[in-house]
Amino acid sequence: MRVSVIKEECIGCGVCAQICPEVFTMDDDEGVSKVIRPEGGDCAQEAADSCPVACIVIED
Repeated sequence: MRVSVIKEECIGCGVCAQICPEVFTMDDDEGVSKVIRPEGGDCAQEAADSCPVACIVIED
């Protein structure tokens, strides 16, 4: 699994970091989501499904 965020589409709502803090954090400088564990985790798919702009990409 490989997790990434399309930063140009991220609106910085923070849902992913709330749902899955071991994979996502909020980048204070840019105000958007940042992947801190690209190999993912158990909650990464739930975070992706909850993203209101669908900017989280999960690849096998």
